[in-house]
Amino acid sequence: MQEKTEALRTVIEEAWENRELLESQEVRKVVGEVIAMLDGGVIRVAEKIGGEWVTHEWIKKAILLYFLMREPRNMISGMFEYFDKIPVKRGFSSLGVRVVPPATIRYGSYVAPGCVIMPSYINIGAYVDSGTMVDTWATVGSCAQVGKNVHISGGVGIGGVLEPPQAQPVIIEDNAFIGSRCIIVEGVIIEEEAVLGAGVVITASTKIIDVTGDEPVEYKGRVPARSVVIPGSYTKKFPAGEYNVPCALIIGKRTESTDKKVSLNEALRKFNVPV
Repeated sequence: MQEKTEALRTVIEEAWENRELLESQEVRKVVGEVIAMLDGGVIRVAEKIGGEWVTHEWIKKAILLYFLMREPRNMISGMFEYFDKIPVKRGFSSLGVRVVPPATIRYGSYVAPGCVIMPSYINIGAYVDSGTMVDTWATVGSCAQVGKNVHISGGVGIGGVLEPPQAQPVIIEDNAFIGSRCIIVEGVIIEEEAVLGAGVVITASTKIIDVTGDEPVEYKGRVPARSVVIPGSYTKKFPAGEYNVPCALIIGKRTESTDKKVSLNEALRKFNVPV
């Protein structure tokens, strides 16, 4: 498999540097094969290697090349009409995925067996692992990586990123809970079993402040494992005066437990977290 992947990568990198190669049917076939592998979960845009998340830049390049290859076309679904380059994913019964109308999952994204997808949107390059719930009007952006048994509540916005190709996507690790109307963008990592209360907004520059000890501990770009997080604010000086700026507050830790549902319910109840 590694040898095949390296061969595909070589073709994609060459086509990225020389777009005229897209006129070759062989090159177009390789690009299509990479997208099909993404769609089937054989490869993914980012994965954890040696405990660290690694972004595969060449796969994102393949997605961008796929857009260049495609021409917009009419798509009819009942009373609805669309005009787009990328088809939607199909065959959910054989995939073991429950999809509630009018959810939209773009071809080139992977949704594992056991997922429940309410009326929501999952973009190309995304990876959603088994047992995850994507609730109503949530969005999983291009190349976002969502782990096993994650709950993405209604109206959540998980940002997508295709360019620049080297940029890390948003990553939600296993057994995390993302409360209603949260926004997570710019390659932020939500580590395993973390709990985000309703309305938490986290960007790459957002201060994530652990206030559980005698002194605050500040993070950026990641929420530590099993953290319980709510929206907060801090005072910042500007030329025109002092104003409150949004941040995220870690107010506790979810208990380590083999029963993830029990530990989640205990955390929500103990810390009175709105979801």
